[in-house]
Amino acid sequence: MTKAYWVNTFRSVSDPTSLAAYIDLAGPAMRASGGRFLARGVPARVFEAGVRERTVIIEFDSVEQAVAAYESQGYQEALRALGEGAERDLRIIEAIS
Repeated sequence: MTKAYWVNTFRSVSDPTSLAAYIDLAGPAMRASGGRFLARGVPARVFEAGVRERTVIIEFDSVEQAVAAYESQGYQEALRALGEGAERDLRIIEAIS
């Protein structure tokens, strides 16, 4: 099974309170779905079209596990809490085997 990585970049945050509520719910939902946080926070440096906003990288055992985490009840609750509080770019990529 090939590992997968969830890469979530926040392009902008318009409501820090909603973001805090999202973080409180999303972390436990990701861990409950088998995700392992590898990095999270504001980038130390950005280049080219990079945005200096919160970025999160989570490792999963497979693409299917990462997609199931996104679709989980717990993560959907986190998304509802975030609402329109941030613009994000989220992708799941498969590791090189």
